[in-house]
Amino acid sequence: MRIATTIFLTDETISPVRLAHELEQRGFAGLFLPQHTHIPKSRRTPAPVGDPLPPEYGRALDPFVALSQAAAVTHRITLGTGVVLVAQHDPIVLAKQVASLDFLSGGRLTFGIGYGWNVEEAADHGVEWRTRRRLVRDRMALMRALWTEEPTAYEGEFCSVEASWAHPKPLRTPRKRKGDAPLTGPRTLIGGSAGPKLFADIAEFADGWLPIGGSGLGETLPQLRRAWEEAGRIGEPEVVPYAVHPSEGKLEHYADLGIEEVVVALPSAAEAEVLRALDAHAEFL
Repeated sequence: MRIATTIFLTDETISPVRLAHELEQRGFAGLFLPQHTHIPKSRRTPAPVGDPLPPEYGRALDPFVALSQAAAVTHRITLGTGVVLVAQHDPIVLAKQVASLDFLSGGRLTFGIGYGWNVEEAADHGVEWRTRRRLVRDRMALMRALWTEEPTAYEGEFCSVEASWAHPKPLRTPRKRKGDAPLTGPRTLIGGSAGPKLFADIAEFADGWLPIGGSGLGETLPQLRRAWEEAGRIGEPEVVPYAVHPSEGKLEHYADLGIEEVVVALPSAAEAEVLRALDAHAEFL
């Protein structure tokens, strides 16, 4: 089982370069970074982690900038977003950022995406909350059009792009879908709570799921696999439990479910504390 890591890197924590070097030297599989552009002070939306909201949410480094630093000093570890809030981005610019990082890292990017939980943060980006899922689906389709080899136009509900030259391209081979155009772009995983809407989206335009915490998978994995098969997808959806606090029994349970990769949580802290956490997780490598 591959053991990757996730952390809120901030202006007060270990640096991306130092952490990436330690992960590669110690044998960890990857580094995933979350995204929040800002946290409005007047926040009224309950946080999924409870309140008060930890300060690192409002201090997080931009994941593409930080992962670019990590890519420059490593050769093996995967680089992931966990997760990019697609609704809060211009999709043409985001497509360029994703493709550039994947290309420059030699195809090591995992594009973790999500719909968000902070209504106020999204509103500052002009996002209408009730339509954000449709917006994300639309923007992902536009990005995939830009990632195709030949100039391809896209006209959607919320966004459109003319057939355009857009290089570099992500390096992963397009994935076949029955009756639909192949999925282009890097490995794409959607974060979120289990349910029919999420699983339908994963089966439609992603490669798998980032279940936060990883609990209840024995019950929910068959539901996801059923949605995957009903959508005519080939093979199995990739399932990567995210921000996990590992134990031997928990990892054995995941292995029994056929899971091959887990992302364990690191503290948002200075170098010494983060390295101690890596030492503690090393027993699972």
